[in-house]
Amino acid sequence: MNSINLILHSLLSKPQQKFLLTLFSTIFIVCGKVNFTNLSRYSQISERTYRRQFERSFNFIKSNASLIEQAIPTTARQVIAIDCSFIPKSGKATYGIEYFYNGTTGKAEKGLEISLLAIVDVDTKQGYALSVQQTQPATEGKTRIDYYLAQVQATHPYLPKSASYLVCDGFYSKIKWVDGVTDLNLDVISKLRCDADLRYVYSGVQKPRGRPRKYDGKVDLTDVTRMTLVRELEPNLFLYTAVVWSLSLKRKVRIAYLLDSRDPNRIGRVLLFSTNLESDPSDILDFYKARFQIEFIFRDAKQFTGLSDCQARDFTKLDFHFNASLTALNLAKFDVAQLHQSPNPLIFSMASYKRLALNRHLLDRFISLLDLEPTSIKSHPNFPILCSYGAIAY
Repeated sequence: MNSINLILHSLLSKPQQKFLLTLFSTIFIVCGKVNFTNLSRYSQISERTYRRQFERSFNFIKSNASLIEQAIPTTARQVIAIDCSFIPKSGKATYGIEYFYNGTTGKAEKGLEISLLAIVDVDTKQGYALSVQQTQPATEGKTRIDYYLAQVQATHPYLPKSASYLVCDGFYSKIKWVDGVTDLNLDVISKLRCDADLRYVYSGVQKPRGRPRKYDGKVDLTDVTRMTLVRELEPNLFLYTAVVWSLSLKRKVRIAYLLDSRDPNRIGRVLLFSTNLESDPSDILDFYKARFQIEFIFRDAKQFTGLSDCQARDFTKLDFHFNASLTALNLAKFDVAQLHQSPNPLIFSMASYKRLALNRHLLDRFISLLDLEPTSIKSHPNFPILCSYGAIAY
């Protein structure tokens, strides 16, 4: 937790620092839902104080950016990832409650939605939340893409300088999104439908008169003879590439086409694209695969840091809760990475981190309440075994 103290100390006033240190420390040890009532049971702060403090604004984006700057080396391959997640919530007075798509059930349900911008280290496969924003109720003349773009624009000053690609799933493969992101000097990597309307770009000799010829035939994914084979990833799993014109995006794109013929009875096709025509197709594939780290952020935050547990209904408290939940996850990852000494790749388990924090908290409580001598206990060779009791990855 020393690294956490240093980060918060550099960004906060003393009252805020004291409260947030207590909040994050309590999130790591609380059992059950991370709500106002349960937080007060595991700390010296009352439920009323938690509710009052959640009304105060705090620049979580700045603190997350500072943490990410220390957690991910500037030499590492970094990408920006964006995705949305459904948050179950009821109550007629809850801000932003509406019908949103719930991927768990595969249909639209009444609740809340959050949009998350994360920075992913492609090489170590670790993702850190940067900005989370609640999707606002629909208003006339504005689509949800407009709200997502506004989030990217507001977060743009805090993005790492070495991250130039924004990776997203196929939902974002729309002209309004692509144009809005590229206007910020970022490139988009996303996924297209396998029946997307694409055209080969004509590069031959033009006629002396008349409109220049633009296209050279429609792209047929069953015929790869006009594409360039990049490499065979596995036996019968091929990666092809080409620069083509997308009619829906109204621009040239670099495609990375995966053809999976390992099962002759079921040919698999995946069509990825990048707005940067000079992109390496292998990088497009690696960056898109790294996007999935944002799903692990949602999973860990919902299971362990209470992303879906907020008792509040107004916008300010909900926003503070969502940000605090994801920032707590960032701090846990950063703390584990700082303590990692093994040459083996880092394996992060939020379940183990919470177990370790709870074990240390309980042992400290036993020592304090039973008036035991702490030095002899903590210097005992079996003390680390007690601290790691029940942990998975440590």
